[in-house]
Amino acid sequence: MKAIVCADRNWGIGKGNGMLFHIPADLKYFKEMTMGSTIVMGYATFLSLPGQKALPGRRNVVLCDIDGWSAPDVTVCHNFDELFSLLGEDTSNVFVTGGQSVYEQLIDRCDTAYITRVDDAADDAEKFFPNLDKREGWKLQERSEKQESNGYTFTFDTYIKE
Repeated sequence: MKAIVCADRNWGIGKGNGMLFHIPADLKYFKEMTMGSTIVMGYATFLSLPGQKALPGRRNVVLCDIDGWSAPDVTVCHNFDELFSLLGEDTSNVFVTGGQSVYEQLIDRCDTAYITRVDDAADDAEKFFPNLDKREGWKLQERSEKQESNGYTFTFDTYIKE
């Protein structure tokens, strides 16, 4: 299982039900990395998607404890036991895509985290990704050259769990 996220230098990832940054290069990277895979997200993250619709070309799994809730092209899991039963043993093609609570609960089941790291500190961040620089067992494996898009400077960082 892998995690994928866009975070500021303080590991901030969101405000309300939205992302902190609109970076077209990050959206392209997310699409390229997750296409053809299973993506796992919480209910609020699903509601933040454009049109509140499943992302095409991926198996969308939404963790939601609301009885009877469903959406087209979405598999709903009501708890982590259901999720792990659905995913089975091979989670190599599964990406955790948010939000904060889902990341916090699943990060230690991940072996890789792909972080678009924005060289900015969003003062209004309300949601955060676990700080992998301080989390035991995680290390930065690779960092891309600095890039710029939509007025932001960022890198694509790959962390691995040792």
